[in-house]
Amino acid sequence: MATIRKLLQHSTGATQAPSIVRLWILRMLVLLNGQRKLIERGGFSNDTLAEFAGLGEWVHRDDGDFDEKRIRADLRRLHLAAEKDAGSHGVPPALAQNVQRLGALSGMSPADCRLLEFAVLIRNEQLLDDAADTLGRLGMANLHHVLGTILGVTSGMMAGALSDKGVLCRTGMVSVDRSASTYLGSKLNFMSDAFANRLYSVAADPIDFLRDTVMLCSPPDLVMEDYEHLSTSLTLLKTYLGHAVDSGRKGVNVFLHGMPGTGKTQLSRVLAKELGCELFEISSEDCDGDPISGSSRLRAYRAAQNLFGPRRVLMLFDEAEDVFDDSSVRFGRRSTAQSHKSWINRALEENTVPTLWLSNQVACLDPAFIRRFDLVVELPIPPKAQRERIIENSGAGLLSGATISRMAESTQLAAGVVARASNVVRCIRDELGDAEAAGAIELLVNNTLEAQGHRPVRRPNDPQALPDIYDPAFIEADVDLAEVSRGLTSAGAGRLCLYGPPGTGKTAYGKWLAEQLDRPLLARRASDLMSKWVGGTEKNIAAAFKAAERERAVLLIDEVDSFLQDRRRAGRSWEVTGVNEMLTQMEAFPGVLVASTNLTQGFDPAALRRFDLKVKFGYLRGDQAWRLFGRVCESLDIPKPGQAASRVVRGLANLTPGDFAAAARQHRFRPYVSALGFANALAAECAHKEAAPRRVGFF
Repeated sequence: MATIRKLLQHSTGATQAPSIVRLWILRMLVLLNGQRKLIERGGFSNDTLAEFAGLGEWVHRDDGDFDEKRIRADLRRLHLAAEKDAGSHGVPPALAQNVQRLGALSGMSPADCRLLEFAVLIRNEQLLDDAADTLGRLGMANLHHVLGTILGVTSGMMAGALSDKGVLCRTGMVSVDRSASTYLGSKLNFMSDAFANRLYSVAADPIDFLRDTVMLCSPPDLVMEDYEHLSTSLTLLKTYLGHAVDSGRKGVNVFLHGMPGTGKTQLSRVLAKELGCELFEISSEDCDGDPISGSSRLRAYRAAQNLFGPRRVLMLFDEAEDVFDDSSVRFGRRSTAQSHKSWINRALEENTVPTLWLSNQVACLDPAFIRRFDLVVELPIPPKAQRERIIENSGAGLLSGATISRMAESTQLAAGVVARASNVVRCIRDELGDAEAAGAIELLVNNTLEAQGHRPVRRPNDPQALPDIYDPAFIEADVDLAEVSRGLTSAGAGRLCLYGPPGTGKTAYGKWLAEQLDRPLLARRASDLMSKWVGGTEKNIAAAFKAAERERAVLLIDEVDSFLQDRRRAGRSWEVTGVNEMLTQMEAFPGVLVASTNLTQGFDPAALRRFDLKVKFGYLRGDQAWRLFGRVCESLDIPKPGQAASRVVRGLANLTPGDFAAAARQHRFRPYVSALGFANALAAECAHKEAAPRRVGFF
């Protein structure tokens, strides 16, 4: 015993590590024969470790006597003495208290608790990790035996603690690397380094342990009224979540999807506030701003499900594609969800905290996963009236009413984009000045829209906007266009095909019709709907009709001939599917559709039957052209036209309203000093077109 006391005395200055660490190290060195790598010929491979184990006398000897046999004997005696006193060894008080709290919340067994303590200590105590390295690389075959021996439990108990179905793995607090043979310190992984550090350092509320991976969400900036366009789904969603929270129902999962900025996160916060719940979000980046992998986020999610169970909470898992669609980073690799499919399925069926899963698209989910969600809700861009209210709130004090109305015309503009731009400008408002603030917001918004592949917000005095002098009487058509407008106002629905040469006023009539019906206009060109991806065109067509139905908008599709060509002449499958989708959507559309085309030759036989009315647009008649000429001259402050101008204008056989618009734009930078000059500009526009049949008779 004197020898042992002497050996222990030499070890006291090595480190202040917990006494249980010395016991575990001695078990590694003696029972698991780690001494083979520690004790080398003529010295130790790690003097600090040897001294901490109690072999300080041999470390500090000056006589060169290094007796390996005696050292091993001393090591065995040290181990026996430590085992006799094993009951007095314990982990640091803070760690013990934290593990006890976690065990009570998650139902951990004594073996689970001991393994968690060991995993924390090997991460925080370098000597324990060094001692574990003397055991060499370990595989799953001997991991149960090794850990059972170190921790003083049976291999069977340790196998249960390390099982995928065990509490530690199921909650994500500790996971095991099963992929390859590695050193013991690398076999046990935490959801984050900060989690292990907090368990070790200070006794705290279990929620604090997840602070870097799970965070409490801030209050919402929006209210329920901002989601009136989701009234039916929202009523169902709020009622169901409220029932789930009140009753403690398990397996409650909701999937919210929609393009960025449609308010998915804000809706989650609004629902939590309405239900009187805390909302915790699974972080997508760590405290250093680095992204967290999908598997690490899942471990945090699992832990939170167990730790937050007793509280009145909802959980938010934003950017769910991190888990369900993260396989593209490496060709052929399965996503995290696919790799853990059985666990994901169980999690969606058994989670104790209702969870809102958010993604920009639902396509990232395997259909097998989709059916396990209780509700799948798409968040579209809100209707114009609600967009105006949201934009007004986001840009309060910065945007005029006219600017708000103009910005709200963009159906691609999400509330989040305006809110972010407004926040940026508010930070530098004093430097910019009030006069420049609105322009700065619009600049930032347009930059974002264009980066997303959308058209920018319409500019003030947009030359493409409907002119103030617009009148359908100045359009040559084979029906009374004003009468058509009155009929559609009464009926509320109809499908029109406007065809004729370019510039004859087809698109302008669609804009005017929307104003007469007091409905928003949803205009789409062929280039807006075409996609280079297989199935993308069909999705874009369906989305356009769906958006128009949702907003009760007049849907205007320019160049519709791109989608209605005769399927019998199609050379590619996607040409057929595009026509099929357009015809299907037209048939089912309950609103007002205005489709324009320059020609109807080659249309699919089924296409023209889908239109309730086909209207032919033509070149202006002489009397129409002259009346329109007088109206435009008046609006441009051009002197009253005379006979010379009349002869020029009435003699143009292929004149269109579009020619008037083009010539009027020239007046901005090349003003006309006379009506004849304006008439000659119209003649120049007509000269660039193919000749039309010359009129016969008197004008």
